[in-house]
Amino acid sequence: MNILLTGGAGFIGTHLTRSLLAQGHEVVVLDSFLSQVHGNKRALASDLTPHVHLITGDVADPAAMRTGLEGAECVIHFAAETGTGQSMYEVGRYERTNVGGTAVLYELLSNNPNHRVQRIIIASSRAIYGEGAYYCPQDGVVYPSTRDVEDKKRGQFDPLCPKCGGTCETNPTPEAAPPQPSSFYGLTKQVQEQTALLFGKVLGIPTVALRYQNVYGPGQSLHNPYTGILAVFSNLARRGLPIQVFEDGEESRDFVYIDDVVRATARCTASDIPGYHTINVGSGKHTTVFEVAQRINGFYGNRSNIRITGAFRDGDIRHGFADLAIASTLLDYEPQWLFHEGLNNFLRWADQSEVGSNGYERSLSELRTRGLLHE
Repeated sequence: MNILLTGGAGFIGTHLTRSLLAQGHEVVVLDSFLSQVHGNKRALASDLTPHVHLITGDVADPAAMRTGLEGAECVIHFAAETGTGQSMYEVGRYERTNVGGTAVLYELLSNNPNHRVQRIIIASSRAIYGEGAYYCPQDGVVYPSTRDVEDKKRGQFDPLCPKCGGTCETNPTPEAAPPQPSSFYGLTKQVQEQTALLFGKVLGIPTVALRYQNVYGPGQSLHNPYTGILAVFSNLARRGLPIQVFEDGEESRDFVYIDDVVRATARCTASDIPGYHTINVGSGKHTTVFEVAQRINGFYGNRSNIRITGAFRDGDIRHGFADLAIASTLLDYEPQWLFHEGLNNFLRWADQSEVGSNGYERSLSELRTRGLLHE
C-alpha cells in the first residue's frame, strides 16, 4: 500500500516506518520537525532517507496535507503535540495541531470524492480515560473523576469511589470506560479520536484509533522535558543529579515497549480488520514511578539521590493500565516485552546518546508560575 504517515519522523513513526518498508509498503512522511521534539534535526534517519518520500510541513497546513494525500491508500495519523502539563497553558497550540490538523485531513477527504484512502489509523492516548477504571469492594468497577486538589494536598493521592466514597484499587481500563480527560492534551485526543470515527463512518473508511499507553524505547526524545519520565530520569541519573518523584511515589503507569507498539500498529493496516474501532495498546501491567526511578538510578550506579516530594501537577493521573482483550481479539496482540527487559534496552541506548538538554527544571518552572505545580 501507499501509506501517508503524519508525524512520521518522530519516535514511534521512525520505528513504524522501518516495519512498513520491510513489509513492502511505500511510505510518505509528513513532519514539521518541531524543535521541542527533534532539536536541530531536519531529516529522517539515514537508513530511511533513500526509501521514504519526506514532506517537511505542518499537519494543519492544507497544502502540505493535500500533497501528502496524493495517491495515499492508507493514512496513519501520528502528528500531534504531546505532554499533559504543557497542554494546560499552551492551549491554542495543542488545539491547532491535534484538533485542527485532524480537521484539515477530513476536510480534504470530504471534498475529494476521488481520493484513494481505504483505511485510517489514528494515534490516540490513554489520556482520554483520565483516572480510568478502579475496583471498589462495595460497588465493583467504578470510574473516579479527576482527583481533588485539596485531597492531594492532604496526602490523599488515590481516587475514592465515586459512589460510596470508600477506598478502591486500580483496575485494567477497558475501551468502554467513559472519557474523563484530566488534561487539555487528553481532551484534544478525545476530539481527534471521535472526529476520526465519525468521519470514518460518514466516508466509509475503516478506522482504528489506537489508545497508546506510555510508549518507551531506544530512539525516543531525550530532549523533550514535557513528556517521558524515562527520558527525564535517565538524563538526571547520568548526570548524578537528584531525581524528584511526585506524590508519594506510588503512582503508576503502563509502560509499553516500542516493538510491541509497532507490531500492533502495523497489524492495523491489514484489510481483514473491517469497521471502526478504539483499541488499547499497552503492556497490561503497571509499574510505580518510584520503582522506575530506582531501576534507572541503579543502572547508572546509584549516583543520584531519589527524593519523594509529595508535590503534584494538575493534569496528572494516579494510576493507569490497559485492558487488552480487544487488542488480543482484533489484532492478535500480546505484549512480548517485560518492563525490565525493555527498560535495560532503552538505558543502554541512552548511555550511548548525548544527554538531553536540561530543560526539565524550566518545564517545572513554567508549571509553577501558572499555579499548575503544587509543592
